[in-house]
Amino acid sequence: MGRGDKHMTDHEELWYSEARSIQYFFYRQGLHFLLLSILIPTTWSLAAPVLENGSWLDISAGSWFWLAVGVSVLHQVLGWIGFRLQIGWAALTRLFGSADMLIWGSIFFPLLIARPILIMGLARSTQNTLLLPEFAAIFLGAILLIPVIYTGWSIYRYFGFIRGMGGDHFRIRYREKPLVKEGAFQWTGNAMYTFAPLLLWAIAFIVGSQAALTVALFEHAYVWVHYFCTEKPDMKIIYDKKV
Repeated sequence: MGRGDKHMTDHEELWYSEARSIQYFFYRQGLHFLLLSILIPTTWSLAAPVLENGSWLDISAGSWFWLAVGVSVLHQVLGWIGFRLQIGWAALTRLFGSADMLIWGSIFFPLLIARPILIMGLARSTQNTLLLPEFAAIFLGAILLIPVIYTGWSIYRYFGFIRGMGGDHFRIRYREKPLVKEGAFQWTGNAMYTFAPLLLWAIAFIVGSQAALTVALFEHAYVWVHYFCTEKPDMKIIYDKKV
C-alpha cells in the first residue's frame, strides 16, 4: 500500500514507500529547471525594453522585475522541496509535529500574497507601456477579474485554503476527500492554476504595463511547470491514479 501498516505512528503513515527515494525526490526536476532556464531569459528579453528608466517607491523597474520573478521561483522551488520531503519522509511532520502545517503555511502564504504585490510594483514602475488603448486594457483587466473572483470563492467554498496549500501532503483526512467538481472546478479540475493566476494578468492590463504582463505570463506558465513536474506525480501517488 505504501502508507505503512497499523503499527506505525501517525507521522509514519503520512509517507509513501514509492516516494521514499532520492530518485523520486528529483523526479521531473531536471525538466523543471530546463524549462525554467528557457522561461526566465525569454521573459527578460520581452520585458527589458520598458525597464530601463522606470521606478516606483524608489525601487527601479529592473529590481521589481527580479523580485517578482525571484519570489515566484522561490515559492515553487520550496513547494517542490517541501512536498517531496513530506510525501517521502513526512519530514516536516517529524520536525515540527502538529505545528507542521502552521510552519508550512507561514512560508507558503506570505510568498503567495507577495506575488500580486510584486506584480503591482512592477506594473506601477512601468505604467502605460502596454501597446493597447487604455480603455481596452482596463476592460480586459476587469473581465479577467471575473473568473479570478469566482475561483477564489470556489476555493473558499468547496476546496479550502489549507487543502490548497498542499494539505494532502500533511493530513490523511485531506487524502480521503473526493476530488472537487463544484464551482470553478466544474470547468476544470485545476481551477487554481487555470484561473487564479489571471489576477496577475488583470493587474498588468489595468495598470497598462508590458513588463508586468510579461511576468504574469511567465508566472502562469511556470505554475504549470510546477504542476506537471511536482504536483501531478504526487497526486497520482496520493490519490491512487484518480487524476
